[in-house]
Amino acid sequence: MADLRTFDLNLLVAFDLLMRERSVSRAAERMFISQSAMSHVLQRLRQQLEDPLLVKTPAGMVPTARALALVEPVAAVLKEVEGLIKAPAPFDPAGSRRSFAIAATDYVEALLLPKLAPRIARQAPGVNVHFKRTSNRFPLEALEQGEIDLLLGFEVMLNPPKHLHCRTLFEDCMVCVARLGHPVVNPQLTLEEYIGLPHIMLSGTGAGSGQVDSWLAERGLERRVALTVSHFLSAPLIVAQTDMVMAFPKRTAEQLAQNQPLQWVPLPLDLPDYATVMVWHPLHDREPANAWLRGEIRAACAELGA
Repeated sequence: MADLRTFDLNLLVAFDLLMRERSVSRAAERMFISQSAMSHVLQRLRQQLEDPLLVKTPAGMVPTARALALVEPVAAVLKEVEGLIKAPAPFDPAGSRRSFAIAATDYVEALLLPKLAPRIARQAPGVNVHFKRTSNRFPLEALEQGEIDLLLGFEVMLNPPKHLHCRTLFEDCMVCVARLGHPVVNPQLTLEEYIGLPHIMLSGTGAGSGQVDSWLAERGLERRVALTVSHFLSAPLIVAQTDMVMAFPKRTAEQLAQNQPLQWVPLPLDLPDYATVMVWHPLHDREPANAWLRGEIRAACAELGA
């Protein structure tokens, strides 16, 4: 009796060809093997299935009743297997109704979406993109399960696990943002002057310290955080109307200065540049839709001059 644990499933391909051709020689040609090798395959099939399968008659090779009963089921199994192993169909953005989820910081949203959203609207009008705010906890499980397609943010803050795919999109540096006409802030702002100013800090939890505070603490210094805000959009409005200052990524500061009475100057701190990265799980690396979205994000970043 045939046992799936010992049955060579490759024999099903040979069986399908033998039933189609009703000829050992022609089936051998289609399998690119010799006639003697195909005869050996037929013998193995007969042993495994305990049936002659093809019987030689004056009219040629004729399938047995058991062979005829197996023709359609075997063909169906092979077709299903072929569908499983062939490469996935290319992603069709124009006809897709796919929804994507991207976890990102306010900074990335404000900088990237004005370039990314028009691209997606033009190429994929039926596609929905949902941006979610990043949290303090790295969303590894959400990436694994496909609840989040991509994660965007500063690499130093995300600190993604090594087994994930991580690509740098662009780099940025921190600058000091202040209102136009500020009595102290100027391009030659000193560290002493900077520390003496009242500061605004952005914190999703409303507490904590930032990279500026860490740099100062390492040198035994401290700034006064006069106001902590949890929303990115409120900060520049407050800075524009007070003498408080705020550390912002330069790319965002340049955008803000175009729409608000704001200026930016270099920070009097030698902070390293920040790499904004795109992170995704290897499980979804070759998924056509995910690959398309990553390509659009890279193209949008190129429009930023990144």
